[in-house]
Amino acid sequence: MDVQESLQHDADVVLHHGDCRRLLEHMPAAFVDLVVTSPPYNLGKPYEPRLHIQEYLRQQQIVIEECVRVLKPSGSICWQVGNYVENRKIIPLDVKLYPIFESLGLRLRNRIVWHFGHGLHASHRFSGRYEVILWFTKSDQYYFDLDPVRVPQKYPNKKHFKGPKAGQLSGHPLGKNPTDVWAIPNVKANHVEKTEHPCQFPIELVERLVLAMSPPAGVVLDPFLGVGSTAIAALMHGRRAVGAETDETYLDIARDRLRAAEAGTLRMRPMSRQVYDPANPTANVPPQTVSLGRSLQQEVFRRARQCVAH
Repeated sequence: MDVQESLQHDADVVLHHGDCRRLLEHMPAAFVDLVVTSPPYNLGKPYEPRLHIQEYLRQQQIVIEECVRVLKPSGSICWQVGNYVENRKIIPLDVKLYPIFESLGLRLRNRIVWHFGHGLHASHRFSGRYEVILWFTKSDQYYFDLDPVRVPQKYPNKKHFKGPKAGQLSGHPLGKNPTDVWAIPNVKANHVEKTEHPCQFPIELVERLVLAMSPPAGVVLDPFLGVGSTAIAALMHGRRAVGAETDETYLDIARDRLRAAEAGTLRMRPMSRQVYDPANPTANVPPQTVSLGRSLQQEVFRRARQCVAH
């Protein structure tokens, strides 16, 4: 992939090293089809200073306002957050952030609960095992395609037992709606996608959002890019990607992962893999290596250009 020094609006992937606000101010209005991100939770991780909660929300509002500006009228924003913890007290960030989106005229379509089975164990409360994705649209005329993200029917052979359709299959032939509770493993030590980033997005979580909420060849923005999971998911499915990251180490990892995807050697967990099937436990062991298919790689990354915006 060619590395260029300026932001090109027709580039397949743009990686900006620096504050996302600087990237956003150079983006035209109504340019992006989908915003998918997981901002810092203000927990004092190495990549984020710990701020007073009101200052944190003020900074988030600045970024959210710019994301809304660059979003197309048919576009969506998916803001994935957990809890801010202070003196053993949790503050749900989705509750704190919702008024910001509402004040900007966005419509909440779903409060998606992302459930995962592993994490830190709490001693003074129940251990947290979920985070939230707030899905907003900019208008009532928004892009949404359910079919690519349908999941297998629980009872695939169930049939209508009366009426004009008696004897016919009652479920949708492509599968059922995945609902607003998603059981997807988080990226911990043994996850096939694990890098050194402590709060890494699983690619399959972003895949579902990209496929359902952005059109083919659309533009997907992640203002807090991390190690590039959003960009990878977008490029895998024929979209373009734009992202910003302040930590150069994480940005280097994102570049390496994109190169691995281009080469067809990216390690990732397939979106269709079950979390756990107790009837067949050996089928749930993650593969050692999962690569993008060579034909898919050639189609998606054929013209890929990696740009660094300043």
